[in-house]
Amino acid sequence: MPGKNFALRTTSEETAAIADARISDLAHRLARQLQESPASPVSGDPAYPLTLLHVLDQLQQATERLQRQAATDAARAGAGYPQIGAACDMTRQGARRRWPGLFHHSNEKPTEHPTMTSPARPFDVLLVEDDIADAMLIEEALSERGTRNLVQVTDGVAALEHLRAPGAVRPDLIVLDLNMPRMNGQDLLKVLKTDNDLQTIPVVVLTTSTAPDDVTGAYTSHANAYVTKPVNLDEFEQAVQSIDAFYLDTATRPRP
Repeated sequence: MPGKNFALRTTSEETAAIADARISDLAHRLARQLQESPASPVSGDPAYPLTLLHVLDQLQQATERLQRQAATDAARAGAGYPQIGAACDMTRQGARRRWPGLFHHSNEKPTEHPTMTSPARPFDVLLVEDDIADAMLIEEALSERGTRNLVQVTDGVAALEHLRAPGAVRPDLIVLDLNMPRMNGQDLLKVLKTDNDLQTIPVVVLTTSTAPDDVTGAYTSHANAYVTKPVNLDEFEQAVQSIDAFYLDTATRPRP
């Protein structure tokens, strides 16, 4: 499960000193090999330092590719962005920006397809959200509580198509944004809560809007809860996890 603790056996300074020494040795050996000369470079000749610079640039690119693979492997093994960031001396937000999409192991934006399979528990969440960044944050927050079958769609029309598709899995929870194209969250909520087959699915509105009309409108349309998206990333994650914990762990869910 993401969030496991781990500890490096060296400090950042010790690791940096070891890495610098090894990379320097490797770069010099590669540079001499490219020049096909084991002799020491001639002082004042720019050929060798330019060759060394070229080698170091290639090593940097190789390191970036290997770091991406290592970050993906760490995510698959259960590490979250906080742990991945700590391993690289950066914040969780920095790790997320550098390696987006680790939890569905793709550089593609979230779309209308399942992004997590083989759940430890049969929890199915439908996320109706058109903001890519917010969708990734929600996916990460859910993954840190345990595996979820998460399906993300980008508007109300796509949500209804998914819910009414033959053989579609009934979600345990719908997390709904308000401001979306084609059919917005308020209109989708009205449809859901007047549909005999769908009205018992818990729907939590998760939106940036604090407008009283939006809040009143959501509850008038029988939203189960209305949560305003916090600006702070840690608070955003906590809000999503609180929703998940209550509706999927604490509350008794209706039987299909």
